Amino acid sequence: MFSKSKINEPGPNASDTDTAKGTDAAKPAGSDFKASATPKAKPAPSMLSSDLLITGNLKTSGDIQVEGQVEGDIRAHLLTVGEGATVKGEVVADDVVVNGRIVGRVRGLKVRLTSTARVEGDIIHKTIAIESGAHFEGSVQRQDDPLATGSKKMPTAAATDAKS
Repeated sequence: MFSKSKINEPGPNASDTDTAKGTDAAKPAGSDFKASATPKAKPAPSMLSSDLLITGNLKTSGDIQVEGQVEGDIRAHLLTVGEGATVKGEVVADDVVVNGRIVGRVRGLKVRLTSTARVEGDIIHKTIAIESGAHFEGSVQRQDDPLATGSKKMPTAAATDAKS
């Protein structure tokens, strides 16, 4: 009827066994290794709806799709400007797809102006595509690394001004 308690026996006690079982049930064997070895799923793009007006700068390592109005600079991996959207400020992204309007400088590795695009400003790019019907006022300059250009030139100019 009475038996020796397992608490006094050497080895893991009941609470350790339960904890270990709970841990094993929650995480499959080797899950820590697989989680760090496999890349994370790409998050969905941030959507700025057509009724949204943003005053200020936007910065992300992900994707942004603008359908409303932005008055400020945008930095992203992929920026898509919708047909009814307006961006007033500098745009810096790896990929820029313009269906709407941008007033300001555009810097990107790949820049694409669709037939509904209206860009008023300079474009600094590695590759560019301008569809028939796109409206563009400004200059176009090709550079191998258009994303780093602005940040490299500005400190040099500031250092030159400081020495003068």
